[in-house]
Amino acid sequence: EETKRGSLDRVSVAAKINEISKQYGLDVDPNALVGPLPVGIQQRVEIVKTLYRNAEIVILDEPTAVLTPQEAEDLFRIMRDLTARGVSIIFITHKLKEVLAVADRITVMRAGRVINTVTPAETDSAQLANMMVGRQVILTVNKKEHQATEDVLKVEGLTVRDQRNLETVHSVSFTVRGGEVLGIAGVQGNGQTELSEALTGLRSPVSGKVTIEGNDLTGKPPRIITEAGLAHIPEDRQRHGLVLSYTIADNMALCDYYHAPFSARGVLQPKALDENSRKLITAFDVRTPSPFVNAGKLSGGNQQKVIVARELSRSNVKLVVANQPTRGLDVGSIEYIHSEIIKMRDRGVAVLLISAELDEIMALSDRIAVMYRGQIVAVVETKNTTREQLGLWMAGAHIETA
Repeated sequence: EETKRGSLDRVSVAAKINEISKQYGLDVDPNALVGPLPVGIQQRVEIVKTLYRNAEIVILDEPTAVLTPQEAEDLFRIMRDLTARGVSIIFITHKLKEVLAVADRITVMRAGRVINTVTPAETDSAQLANMMVGRQVILTVNKKEHQATEDVLKVEGLTVRDQRNLETVHSVSFTVRGGEVLGIAGVQGNGQTELSEALTGLRSPVSGKVTIEGNDLTGKPPRIITEAGLAHIPEDRQRHGLVLSYTIADNMALCDYYHAPFSARGVLQPKALDENSRKLITAFDVRTPSPFVNAGKLSGGNQQKVIVARELSRSNVKLVVANQPTRGLDVGSIEYIHSEIIKMRDRGVAVLLISAELDEIMALSDRIAVMYRGQIVAVVETKNTTREQLGLWMAGAHIETA
């Protein structure tokens, strides 16, 4: 039914994809080009593709990173339906709650070896985390009451288009104060990527205004924004955070390489680069045999630590924009990066955290702004909200009281 006279029957395929999308609540446009789509939507396409092909073995690698809590529940329902029909599912995830909720058997791997296989009934989050990391892991974020000061980041009426020239951020306004974490919650693909690109100089906004401590930085290039006090942990660490073919030492100086002590009369100073990287490798617990290893050779968690070390160690940081700072990392690295973000907040820095991980948003944020289809639909104090409430807003159920 898919091909007629050797060519693809797009109409019937599109109809079937729409049917699967509806049946499983996976919002996918059959006619969209996959390349430019955000990672989150691409992941949905992967799931639809598997369902379309009636696969007998399905391997899901971190599939919920891009779903609302309600959508994740739907996915688990789909997974249970599939296993009931005799499909075998291998579910790879770092999220302990999910694995306990959905698995029949749980195998823990560490450093390429199987540590143990258990059933959900005979284990819990703390025990799994311990097996994963090889030590006790604190699964909650320790933070004291925040002492927010005046506005550091002010965003007014910001409108941004994506690479397809579609308006993905519609007239968004918010502020982040010194000494607080403002979390932006939302399913991936609702304008968060373009918002963070506009704030960090990677994309020019159509209209609106962005100021850091009163300094108008709208549409300025990344270097000017960085020099004004921005630290940026980007969503795609390999594309926007590191030069994979450069050494760790070089990557750790990417923001300041043209200043003393890294540069003298326009010439790089290897000794200063080396000293800086050794200091940061120790301070930020980067696991590497030496500073001269290429960043591309490190594990994801250590690549992320290199970025965090470079960005958070600079002396003039006033604002941190952290976009998906722990995506795809192990629980040990997550614990570490969370503690570094809270340290910045406690030093009086303003932190904007963008994450599709609702647990992460709720654990780190003092206030939460929910983004849906390019707009901020609610801003709440973290202590006054629930996962369910946020999940509804993330899915577009705008409750009048918001």
